[in-house]
Amino acid sequence: MAASTSGAIKAYLESLSLHVPVFRDGPREGQAEPYIVVQEGLPAARDVRAAGDFGDPAADIDILETVVIDLVQRARVKTGERTTKVTERYGLAESIGRALHGCTLPAHPARVRAVTLQDIDRIPIADNRVRHSITVQVRRTLLSAEVTPT
Repeated sequence: MAASTSGAIKAYLESLSLHVPVFRDGPREGQAEPYIVVQEGLPAARDVRAAGDFGDPAADIDILETVVIDLVQRARVKTGERTTKVTERYGLAESIGRALHGCTLPAHPARVRAVTLQDIDRIPIADNRVRHSITVQVRRTLLSAEVTPT
């Protein structure tokens, strides 16, 4: 069982056998591309579409949690003095987004109703690398342990 939403997404992506390492909050030093980073601590808001009894202090509170998954790849490699070869796996970001859309993240400690794909952006970055930023919303129950001081 994962301890957080990013941990649950990491576990889910690793189960897909994409042959790409998945990290939370950043890759390890010197990590070669491609790799995936699941960002932690992004906004969460009350899910206004969810039903609830607001007069019952024990009623579930549903939230929408925004999560960004970054896929970093090398765009191409030099094969000769004037030639290059594309190494970017076209469609990989879309495959990740499609796999996440609608799933319920079984490793999450809270009940997840669904993950909804919001968008996928392709951003060229320095040093011949490309970053795909995949944004999803996670519809889930807010655990009392997340808001109760210890």
